[in-house]
Amino acid sequence: MRGTFGKTVLAIAGLAVLVACESDQPELMNIKSDTPDEFRILPTKPLEAPEDYAALPEPTPGGTNLVDPNPRADAVAALGGNPDRLDRGQIFAGEQALISHAGRYGVSANIRETLAEEDLAWRRDNNGRILERLFNVNVYYSSYKPMSLDQHVELDRLRSAGVWTPSAPPDPQIKVE
Repeated sequence: MRGTFGKTVLAIAGLAVLVACESDQPELMNIKSDTPDEFRILPTKPLEAPEDYAALPEPTPGGTNLVDPNPRADAVAALGGNPDRLDRGQIFAGEQALISHAGRYGVSANIRETLAEEDLAWRRDNNGRILERLFNVNVYYSSYKPMSLDQHVELDRLRSAGVWTPSAPPDPQIKVE
């Protein structure tokens, strides 16, 4: 009896040490894989010889290359915009009305940092139980469930407010006869 109690205390102490050794950043998804990540392989643009080698810019460490993918600029170009405007960092006359409308209720300059801090605090508070962390159980969906939006309840709310929603799919839980 006495040896069993000692083993139980030792097992609990070992479990507490394992839980205490976890990282500062809580990982709610717990997706571990030994296989290569195919999404890290980025296709590059084909190499081209420049017209004048003397006109090439000096290479900068950490800078961009002409063949590096630039998804933001590619998306802007695909939608008919001018990708050169992304690098200028200025607001053009045609964009001023949109920016004024989007910021009509006030704009927080550090919204990204604020959201990152709040999300880190939320993940730390909802990091799962001891055994879930020990066995790498995925707790992402249960952690963020209070923040999820029930699309069908929201659709009913919008329709009762008179908002026209012609392309919304029907609720699969309701049987149509």
